[in-house]
Amino acid sequence: MSQRPAAVEAEASAEAAPRHAPDELLTVGEMSRRTGVAPSALRFYEDLGLIAAVRTGGNQRRYPRHMLRRVSLISVAKRLGIPLADVQSAFANVPLDTTPSHEDWQRASRRWKAQLEERRRGIERLERELTGCIGCGCLSMRACGLLNPDDALGDAGAGPRRLDLDGELDADEH
Repeated sequence: MSQRPAAVEAEASAEAAPRHAPDELLTVGEMSRRTGVAPSALRFYEDLGLIAAVRTGGNQRRYPRHMLRRVSLISVAKRLGIPLADVQSAFANVPLDTTPSHEDWQRASRRWKAQLEERRRGIERLERELTGCIGCGCLSMRACGLLNPDDALGDAGAGPRRLDLDGELDADEH
């Protein structure tokens, strides 16, 4: 049986112990550095109720360590083009004032997955319509389900409905 040197033993012990207390508070600068999110965006997310901070006696913001996960997920959603309203909806039942449990995150994940699946179906439907429209080439305002669903423009009379006499788009088309 080999004996490990004391330095190696101390290093292994330090690796096993948590480096941060779960109730540790992070400054705005620390949160920004850790997440890559600007302090102004953190304040904006706080205003939307997506994250929460506590205030010191000097009225400075401090973020509970568990906010790192929320901010990271918001960043991922932003990169994927997911509206913040959808993130708000997914986070609706995830507590802000305590560290969320595994079950809290599982519920949020299921809710978010359902929203993403609905969005994916909508994108696939749009892709099919665009492919058909571009491939068709008919430019028929009467028959085109994408540009003129149910010939809604036909109710306004004959002739071009999207152009005025000067050949510019109607005000509602800008």
